[in-house]
Amino acid sequence: MKTLYVSDLDGTLLRSNEQTSAYTNQAINELTKQGMIFSYATARSYVTAKKATQGLHTNNPLIVYNGALVIDPSTEDIMIANTFNDSIADLLDDLFQHQIIPIVYAFIDGKEQFSYVPALCTKGMNKFLQTREDDIRNHPVETLEELKRGQIFYLTCIDEPEKCVYHIGIYTKERWLEFTSLQASKSHAIQQLQSLLDCDHLVVFEDGKNDIDMFELADEGYAVSNAHEQLKEIASGVILSNDEDGVAKWLKEHVPLF
Repeated sequence: MKTLYVSDLDGTLLRSNEQTSAYTNQAINELTKQGMIFSYATARSYVTAKKATQGLHTNNPLIVYNGALVIDPSTEDIMIANTFNDSIADLLDDLFQHQIIPIVYAFIDGKEQFSYVPALCTKGMNKFLQTREDDIRNHPVETLEELKRGQIFYLTCIDEPEKCVYHIGIYTKERWLEFTSLQASKSHAIQQLQSLLDCDHLVVFEDGKNDIDMFELADEGYAVSNAHEQLKEIASGVILSNDEDGVAKWLKEHVPLF
């Protein structure tokens, strides 16, 4: 039986300091060398995920932007892109009409960029953008029409609750609203990856109730002890918390040696 192991990052594989620990890196690296097929699925971009998992060396494709992209870490090439179709322009117009101005992630002239209108940024957006000042994808524009350029795959709005229904960011505590295409979800990207790697068994690790569909897809789904209670109720088991390296310790104990 060929098994694919997939972990969420924030709140699951990463500790509360937004980094994988030395123990997690060593354990997963050793198991990967022995033949374990391991990947992660995250809402983060590959750029920020790579920083958060520095020292973790998995040679398998990685799922980023909540399943919008699947990246080959050895070459950083995009293997799968679940992007929006042309109807994204209508969605953007609807957001603009309600004074909700997103940060727009797209491929423009073959380069991955995130675009925004500085004059229309909210307080939360500015706080986020200050952490990305040196990011090579940083692409300020002057007009709303310019936000429609390129092959768009991800939108994020950071605003006040009076305008829309937002979720609260795990670290920033700002209110976020995110959009991906109908084809872009962690569970769909995991299915694509499972097919690509020809794996017939799937084990996933999570902490959030927004990814219950990952558990519904998996043969085994494990919730870290800091996970949402609703996720724990449907989990195959509850493991140690993210700050206790629960995923890595479970893998060390249960993944067969090759």
